[in-house]
Amino acid sequence: MADASADKNEVEVLEGARECTLEELCVACQVEADWVAELVEHGALEPVGGSRVEWRFRSLTFTSVAKAKRLQRDLGLNVPGIALALDLLEQIDALQIRLKTYENNVRIRRLPL
Repeated sequence: MADASADKNEVEVLEGARECTLEELCVACQVEADWVAELVEHGALEPVGGSRVEWRFRSLTFTSVAKAKRLQRDLGLNVPGIALALDLLEQIDALQIRLKTYENNVRIRRLPL
């Protein structure tokens, strides 16, 4: 439990930055560069830049890395499994937003004039 709250606090502090390098991401999230590269290879993370040396990660990447660490630690998922789980979680978030928008539109239409 302490690890999860530490991950969350660290992510909150770091999300203020606009972009960071691979090295900065690894230090901040306490992960290995090769592990991050595997996540990129499987589509779980999408850096800006062509080569590994040029990679720049947006602030939301910290949240994805924290989730990936928890998926690996808590569920024992490998990198392809992490990539799939992160993709599915992202799709669920998008669907929940669409559903809330739909529900709000339905409520607005039902309001008496």
